Amino acid sequence: MHIKDFLASFNIEGKKANVYLAALEVGGGSVAEIAKKAEIKRTTGYDILQELEKEGLVYETTRGKKRLFVAEDPEKFKAKLKEKERLLAEALPQLRSFYNSHGAKPKIRFYEGKAGLREVYADTLNYSGEMLAFASEDVVKILGEAWTEDYLKKRTEKGLRVRAIMPKTSVIEKDYVSLDQKQLRSSKLVDAKKYPFSVEINIYGHQKIALMSSREETGVIIEGTEIHKTMKFIFELLWDNLPEVKINRKTVDNDGFRV
Repeated sequence: MHIKDFLASFNIEGKKANVYLAALEVGGGSVAEIAKKAEIKRTTGYDILQELEKEGLVYETTRGKKRLFVAEDPEKFKAKLKEKERLLAEALPQLRSFYNSHGAKPKIRFYEGKAGLREVYADTLNYSGEMLAFASEDVVKILGEAWTEDYLKKRTEKGLRVRAIMPKTSVIEKDYVSLDQKQLRSSKLVDAKKYPFSVEINIYGHQKIALMSSREETGVIIEGTEIHKTMKFIFELLWDNLPEVKINRKTVDNDGFRV
């Protein structure tokens, strides 16, 4: 990247960029010296230096009776970037509330291959609040135990809670339900012979639904308010009519680990 393209990303362009770069090169100079280096008029240089000072990129000092402007260490941009990230984190929930508002058509994105599946799962970690899931054990067979454990670790570290409806298999009961408390999950089970579903469906965020077919290595993310709302209703209907899961305490220690 050209240095001026980088500066432009911080709204430092044209003469302003020339003055800032001149101040960096001079290392501490008068308005006249910096303006000369930037090849602009002294009065213009002074106005720009005042602006850069307000932005914390240069500071004013004196040497004897001489008034000097000194450029701050370029590391300052790291702090500016962190501040932008902080402001974005604060504004993102409100921005999302406006995004794809009522009346807009749903957005659909398709993903293929194992890398595509991983990308779909990763998207679910970008949102806070509770996630609702129709899950199965198939993802472990395709993406592996190491990836699955890493995903679950990241989800729990983010404090993202899940309610999951899953087929009742020995693997689900042993490797998932027994760890519900530790992995911030509440589970309910369905008859695996009657309902052997293999496609995982995650309902999350304000309006997202992810469908992951591990066997076909295909994923879909749908963004739509009405579809999201209806899928939540379907999940809640099933959840309310399924019995609570009774965990065999002999297989689980006090911290939620299998023993």
